[in-house]
Amino acid sequence: MPLLRIEGVAKAFGNFRAVDRLSLDIRAGEFFALLGPSGCGKTTLLRMLAGFETPDEGRILLGGKDIAQALPHERPVNMMFQNYALFPHLSVRDNIAFGLRRAGMARGDIATRVDEMVALVKLDGMEKRKPDQLSGGQRQRVALARSLARRPQVLLLDEPLAALDKKLREGTQAELMELQRRLGTTFIIVTHDQEEAMTMASRIGVMDAGRLRQVATPRNLYEAPSSRWIAEFVGDINLFSGEITSRENNRLKVATRGAGTLVVSELWPPVSNDVVNVAIRPEKVKLSRRAPASEEGGSQAINRLDGVVTDVNYLGGVTTYKVKLESGAMVRSSVANTARLDIDAYLAGQRVVAWFTSDDCLVLEQ
Repeated sequence: MPLLRIEGVAKAFGNFRAVDRLSLDIRAGEFFALLGPSGCGKTTLLRMLAGFETPDEGRILLGGKDIAQALPHERPVNMMFQNYALFPHLSVRDNIAFGLRRAGMARGDIATRVDEMVALVKLDGMEKRKPDQLSGGQRQRVALARSLARRPQVLLLDEPLAALDKKLREGTQAELMELQRRLGTTFIIVTHDQEEAMTMASRIGVMDAGRLRQVATPRNLYEAPSSRWIAEFVGDINLFSGEITSRENNRLKVATRGAGTLVVSELWPPVSNDVVNVAIRPEKVKLSRRAPASEEGGSQAINRLDGVVTDVNYLGGVTTYKVKLESGAMVRSSVANTARLDIDAYLAGQRVVAWFTSDDCLVLEQ
């Protein structure tokens, strides 16, 4: 039995169905991410878990008990808001203690718990400051400490890092992950940032139009998307539509419109339709000045595409290239910069061979 079970939950606002009969299981101690574009229903789902919205239908079971109709303060769930929602007239200490006082905890126990929370989020020496005397990262820690002070079974985080700059956001991600591991509390984070979800979460649920499209680990979501929509939404991808012309020795030959005939390793379960999409991640596409050997290690077929480099973007750790094929189709390649100098780099206008193995490809049904 999972800690949290969502069964056929739906929520509509007028004629707009924000969450459409969604079902999901979340395990105890899991760091789970709800990922999706704006308006997909992820925040509405989070608010129903917190008790700020009531489902039109379905059940929300926490520890086997249906809490769908329970008020927010009656459920062992807490929510950390995107804007932190700190009380500007209260000190750090009083902001953290606010929920404990509302719950009627004894004064001595409150003092002890607040001390624990201050130490946990590393705000020692700042207890008397007001929110306007803190940096964005420090305010975020106060909000986190207040959310954790009542020791909820589930902590809900609504885009908690959106207001932080890139460097601070990366550091805070690591701190949140370490904090979650130490506490063992179930964290559910809502985000539209794919990198954030894949960095922090043990599993990710991708939402679109009020429904879950796929639930998987970050690696499986990226390497084995269940549909073309998921493949395009999560990370960058090269996609070629085509038709399977032969199946032999666990390999498919796919005649594509933009890249000619590609050889693809068939994964289990096999595809049932002949009209498919061949997907290749940019980092799987290698570039060479001449065609590679016909076999890599003697086991994998190699697909070769001749073209001309049209765009070069140096991003520090990697360089991304766009290669225009003879058919006019574009292929993106992402190459790690392993050398300090650009001895292995390619220039715009240069002819290259873009190549990848049969195992680098993924077949997706339409």
